[in-house]
Amino acid sequence: MFQFVSLIAAIALTAFCWGIYGPVLHFGREAMHSSLRPFVCVGLAYFVIAVLAPLALLARGGERGAWSAKGVLWSLIAGSAGALGALGVILALGFGGKPIYVMPLVFGGAPVVNTLLTAFMNKAFNQLKAPFLAGLILVVLGAVTVLVFKPQPQGHAAPAAPAAAALADDAPAEPAIGTPAKTAEKKTERFFEVLLATALAMFSWGAYGPVLHRGQGAMGGSRLRPLMCIGVAYFLIAVLVPLALLVPMGDTGNWELGGMLWSLGAGTLGALGALGTILAFACGGKPFTVMPVVFGCAPVLNTLATIALAHTPPAAVSPFFLAGMLIVAAGAAIVLAFGPRGHAPAK
Repeated sequence: MFQFVSLIAAIALTAFCWGIYGPVLHFGREAMHSSLRPFVCVGLAYFVIAVLAPLALLARGGERGAWSAKGVLWSLIAGSAGALGALGVILALGFGGKPIYVMPLVFGGAPVVNTLLTAFMNKAFNQLKAPFLAGLILVVLGAVTVLVFKPQPQGHAAPAAPAAAALADDAPAEPAIGTPAKTAEKKTERFFEVLLATALAMFSWGAYGPVLHRGQGAMGGSRLRPLMCIGVAYFLIAVLVPLALLVPMGDTGNWELGGMLWSLGAGTLGALGALGTILAFACGGKPFTVMPVVFGCAPVLNTLATIALAHTPPAAVSPFFLAGMLIVAAGAAIVLAFGPRGHAPAK
C-alpha cells in the first residue's frame, strides 16, 4: 500500500511540475521577447538541479545501483528525447503551425507512442488488455478536448496572439519566435516542416518514458545517476542548440533579469518533473501506466494554472473543457487500475 501511495505521489509531482512549467516559462518568454533565450535558461537550470545536485549527493553518501555504459547511454537518449521534444514544438510553431492543432497532436500522440514502444521493447503486446486500452483512449481524448476547448484570455485589445501563446505553453514547449507583431508577419505556414517538427515532438516525448525506464534498470534502479544523464543531455541540447539558432531564426529578444529568473524557475520545474518520473519507476511504476497519466494530467494542470493567472471569468469556461478534464481523470484511473504489472511469466 505504501509503495502504491508513493507511486501516486511521484506521478503527481511530475504532472504538477510539467503542468505549471508552461505558465512559468511564459513569463520568462514575455520578459525576454524570445522563445530560444528562455530555453537556454532552462538548460542551465537542468544542469544545476539534475547534474550538480545529484553529483553532490552521490559524493556524500551514494545510493543503490551503479554506473553502467548501457544505463548511461539509455539515460542520455531519454534526456535528448525530452529536449528534442521541446525543440520540435518550437520549430513547429516557428514554421507557422498553430497551437490549436500542434499541441493536441503532440499530447494526444505521445501516450500512444509511449504505449506501443513500451510493448515493443518488453515484448508485451499480450498484456495490453481491453480496459487498459479504453483508459488510454480516454486519456488521449480528454487531453485533446481540454486543449481544443481551453478558455481564452479575456479583455485584451488583441487577444489572438496572447491566446495562442498561452495554449502553446503546454508542458515543456515554447511558442513561435519573436514579438507578437513580428510573429504575425511570419505566419505563412510551411505545412511539411510543421508536420515534421510536430512528429519530432510527438515521438520524442512518447519515447522518453520507456527509454528512461530502460536506463534506470540498467543502472540497478539508481535514481540520481539517470537524472544526471538527463541533465547533461538537456544542457547540451537546450543550451548549445538554441544559441546556434538565435540568428538563423531571427530572434530579436534580450537577456532581461526578470525573464531569466522566471525561465530558470521553469527549468527547475522541468528537472523536478524528470526526478518525479524516475521516482515513479523506482516505486514499481511502468511506462505503460506512468507516462499516459502524466501526459493526460499535465495539460489539464497547465490549463488550470493559465486560467488562474489570466483571471478568466467562469462564463468563459466551456462545458466541453470541463468534460475533457473529467474524461482525463476517468481515463487516468482506469490506466492505473488495469495497466500491465510486469513481464508475462516464462513458459
